[in-house]
Amino acid sequence: MTPELSAMRFGYGLPVTAPLQSVQAMLAALRGPDQAARDWPGNGLAQVLPVYHAAASARAAARRGDAERVAYRLNLRAAQAQALQGVQTDIARAIGSADAFRERLVRFWADHFTAEAKFQIDVGLPGAMVEDAIRPHVAGRFADMLGAVTLQPAMLLYLDQVKSVGPNSRLGQRKGAGLNENLARELIELHTLGVDGAYAQADVLGVAEVLTGATVTPDVGFVFDADRAEPGAAEVLGQSYQGEGRIAALLEDLAAHADTGRHLARKLAVHFVSDTPDAGMVADMAAAYAGSGVLLDVYAAMLNHPAAWGAVAEKARQPYDFIVAALRALDIPPGDIGGMGRGEFRKRIILPLRAMGQEWGQPGGPDGWEEDADMWINAEGLAARIIWAMEAPGRLGPLPDPRAFVARALGDRRSEVLNWAASAAESPREGVGLVLASPEFNRR
Repeated sequence: MTPELSAMRFGYGLPVTAPLQSVQAMLAALRGPDQAARDWPGNGLAQVLPVYHAAASARAAARRGDAERVAYRLNLRAAQAQALQGVQTDIARAIGSADAFRERLVRFWADHFTAEAKFQIDVGLPGAMVEDAIRPHVAGRFADMLGAVTLQPAMLLYLDQVKSVGPNSRLGQRKGAGLNENLARELIELHTLGVDGAYAQADVLGVAEVLTGATVTPDVGFVFDADRAEPGAAEVLGQSYQGEGRIAALLEDLAAHADTGRHLARKLAVHFVSDTPDAGMVADMAAAYAGSGVLLDVYAAMLNHPAAWGAVAEKARQPYDFIVAALRALDIPPGDIGGMGRGEFRKRIILPLRAMGQEWGQPGGPDGWEEDADMWINAEGLAARIIWAMEAPGRLGPLPDPRAFVARALGDRRSEVLNWAASAAESPREGVGLVLASPEFNRR
């Protein structure tokens, strides 16, 4: 490995920080405290739930008259402002943290456990899920992350678990309600065993039965409602689950399944290294998972495999990664992003992400964003990147000398042609834009 390759493939680009200078340093940083979360505090459920509750209450009252409708709109704005501040915090961490591998992993797992806000009042819940259920477990047991995420309000609402009622439960018998299988299906197909895993439709149904009772109230968040829970035992993958603790027991077993290890190993390898990853590397990662279930061990198997360090930049930077890498290379202070006004932040970051094909928080389905490089390196997306590269840097701060900037942004990954182009540019704006729009910068 080289530190520059490490920064580009497993971080958010140059400049290189100390934890990215060796595999040992990267893993040691993950074992240590989450300094970025301390430096730039985020919004967890403790901060988001009161705003969500207020918006839900205002929505319920909005039919009463004009004053109530005005109150509802004000509550929606508060929820939207809080959610947008969460995005600013995420980007401040990504450009300011020395532990960029941790930041990349947080975004990977946030995508793995995609949860969109289906309604305007829900807009802050997905970010709270990442803050509370993903970030603390990014280097720990996958089972702990799975258990925390599955019962988050964002996930229960997004995948319609709040609509699922055991047919033989007290509520089911009284109202004729039935199961909703959305969360059960995605829990198996996307979050654990994978679409090719060894399960059948009967197992999906069993998971749906086990999950009944899990629901959300605006004031508390996750609650277990016994009146909605399907009585008796449910069978999943040959195991029987019943009584208190059946949800936790099921999630532990799904996390421990061999297919889960293989699924997660390949997905990590695809995300970080190659759309067609080395089979030996994936096998080593799956074996590490089978041995402990600890994600840090899986990352170690990936980083210690020679295939992780191939010289060819096979992956395309997704739009979010592209903008963050550009901000790092431009040396934009994290505080400038965190303190940016809502309108300015939307104009400089959120709307360009949409134009590049990656609207924040809206991948369009529970399977998250596409990994294939061809999905990102296309005519429309590249045009939006070029426009941003030419226009945004000069509005975010003083422009650097292009001759120094090409070295800072790409190090030894820059080509002689790009060196010449940066030196020959007629203006700093043109030179910096050429570097950011270059193939070298847009691939990792």
